[in-house]
Amino acid sequence: MEQTLILTGAQAAAEAARLSRVQVIAAYPITPQSKIPETLSAYVERGVLQAQFVRVESEHSAMGVCIAASIAGARAFTATSANGLAYMHEQLHWAAGSRLPIVMPVANRGVAAPWTILNDCQDTISQRDTGWMQIYCMNNQEALDLVVVAFKAAEQLLIPCMVCFDGFLLSHTFMPVSMLGQEDVDSYLPPYVPFHTLDADNPVNINPVITSDPIADPDGVMSPGYMGIRFRLQKSLEEALPVLRQAGREFGEIFGRSYEDPLFRYRTEDADFVFVAMGALAGEASEAADALREKGVKAGVLGVRVYRPFPAAELYEALCGRRVAAVIEKAISYGYEGALSSEIKASFYAKSGPAPAITNYIVSLGGKDVAAADLIQVATESIAAAKSGTVSDRARWLGFE
Repeated sequence: MEQTLILTGAQAAAEAARLSRVQVIAAYPITPQSKIPETLSAYVERGVLQAQFVRVESEHSAMGVCIAASIAGARAFTATSANGLAYMHEQLHWAAGSRLPIVMPVANRGVAAPWTILNDCQDTISQRDTGWMQIYCMNNQEALDLVVVAFKAAEQLLIPCMVCFDGFLLSHTFMPVSMLGQEDVDSYLPPYVPFHTLDADNPVNINPVITSDPIADPDGVMSPGYMGIRFRLQKSLEEALPVLRQAGREFGEIFGRSYEDPLFRYRTEDADFVFVAMGALAGEASEAADALREKGVKAGVLGVRVYRPFPAAELYEALCGRRVAAVIEKAISYGYEGALSSEIKASFYAKSGPAPAITNYIVSLGGKDVAAADLIQVATESIAAAKSGTVSDRARWLGFE
């Protein structure tokens, strides 16, 4: 019988790591993710989880531990947030370039300076080009489920994955969470089998300095140069969505909650107006869509669950023919607009289908409150701008005073 617990998002992510039988945990505290390693340290101390718990002096070192552990063949795990994620930046490139299936929850938080401990998505959006997959959770159930799904996909693709959820809004908020049975998780997620083994009798160099052009290895096999290695990572990410879909579908077959679709869809079947958002903001937008429906506006919501690899074809198909789409984001690509808005617009380039009028709103940076009423204002302004032909090519900021 499925057990329901009342958990915070941080606790849910920690439970997912336990159920995934992680073997190495690198721990460095930073608000609001600190409860994740705290929970796991108690499990390791009590013998509930058979893992090496490594306390480090920085987030940079935490990712270094995960890289070393994953190279050695262990299922590696850490978690971070905000400036801690920024401090990992060099190591994020190293993990992706080494093709290591590390999974890392990120409790999204605004990046300093000035300091804030509250939520936005600037931290992970700023790391979108490091070669990691990125998944965004709407609620604490997804924080549990999608960490397990992330391990499944990452270990098939040999690509690391961030599982992102809103700091405090999810990380510290208690919600009912349907737990997963350990036997079922073991059936879904078998032990990690590394793609190479460390052998003292057959030593190898891992990630040495390489040339620009292909060169023969000690066995005479031509190996790619630097650009060839980067090309292979890009191709793997381009081909990752089917693997993520399959992992999400198999999860649904066992646990009854399918994550096959990289998008969360709410009342979109007949929608003329669509909110597009990521994370908990998609849930807030769903309330606004219900209120707009009561006013006679055919409103719906698309929540982008998988952001990297980018689901361009799915978003194009979901938005093609709609009249208006408002992309609401908790991050800004400084000097232009929200990154999600730019990429949705790009998905319509060179396509024959009619694009909606697309507006872009930057909201809730540093935890600034955004309510359903604010999003109704966004919808009203966006629909009016589309009717009058005055849709701006710049992002609008909501509540920035």
